[in-house]
Amino acid sequence: MRRLVEVATPLGPAHAHVARPPRARGTVVLTHGASGRLGGRDLEAVRDGLLESGWAVASVQQAWGVAGRRMPPRPVPQDQAWLPVVLALRSGRGRLPGPLVLSGKSNGARVSCRTAAGLDADGVLCLSFPLHPPGRPEVSRADELRLPGAAAIPLHVVQGQRDPFGSPEEVRAELADPTQVTAVAGEHTITVTAPLVAAARAFVESLA
Repeated sequence: MRRLVEVATPLGPAHAHVARPPRARGTVVLTHGASGRLGGRDLEAVRDGLLESGWAVASVQQAWGVAGRRMPPRPVPQDQAWLPVVLALRSGRGRLPGPLVLSGKSNGARVSCRTAAGLDADGVLCLSFPLHPPGRPEVSRADELRLPGAAAIPLHVVQGQRDPFGSPEEVRAELADPTQVTAVAGEHTITVTAPLVAAARAFVESLA
């Protein structure tokens, strides 16, 4: 079953494209990066792979993306507009089942990490976590990356070997457990999707 859910947020409406297989094993709420768009081979491949594994997937275009903004807002207003979307998907007659995994690419991985504890998430799956801007390792976002672990929420990161926003080795160095990072071929956008999908499926299935 597929449906579009529109959710009112402080930044305007957000759109959740929900695909729910029969007897879903849990729910992954998946969102985009700084482009504000859901299209892309990597996100579509992860969505389809998780559906094949029996998980419900809500692909969320955040409110600022629906509004056509070219850049995401600052973390606080972005998080304030993200929270009601996930809460709406997990309530009411069409409530999506747990376990709940928050997931996103790049900027979407950041918002997932920041809000996981407040949403009682059961896991966080980061696709291409932007540890730092290209060429500026001193501007680290490691504090966001470590938030799920501080709340005892399982975390996994799938990172391209040549990602200019942080190599797999750089990401591993910021986490207590190096097995929380899967290195795959590619850059910030992972175009060879089979290893990406395999890592995503393995992580969510470990939570079911």
